[in-house]
Amino acid sequence: MIRMILMMLISLSVSGVSGLAVNAQEGKTEICCAECKDCEKTCLVCADACLSELAAGKADRKNCIKLCQDCADICGTCSRIAARGGPLEGTIAAACAAACEKCAAECGKHKDDKVCQTCAEQCLKCAKECKVKSTKN
Repeated sequence: MIRMILMMLISLSVSGVSGLAVNAQEGKTEICCAECKDCEKTCLVCADACLSELAAGKADRKNCIKLCQDCADICGTCSRIAARGGPLEGTIAAACAAACEKCAAECGKHKDDKVCQTCAEQCLKCAKECKVKSTKN
């Protein structure tokens, strides 16, 4: 029984699930991970909405789509690395903050689009937390 529990713990540790408990900055890690996950989702929703806008003839959405997709990828990666307390956590958090700021600036240009405005707001929240995280490592 003890052997089975140990094997489960080792398995969880290898997969990164226990990274939050091991991390000395658990609270900040949880906030950063949550903001990154939310930002990833919001950027994907925005990219999808902008694809529809592009199809309807709004050519100005091409850059927004690309930035949202890149930002979503970086946010997802940042969330996973932060969750396990990886040695590149500060580096990816800095990259994530930069990506989120660029995405927020682009989405912010579309003042008439609620999806883009929501994305810009979430990106700014994520950038703020990632900047804090990047200076801690």
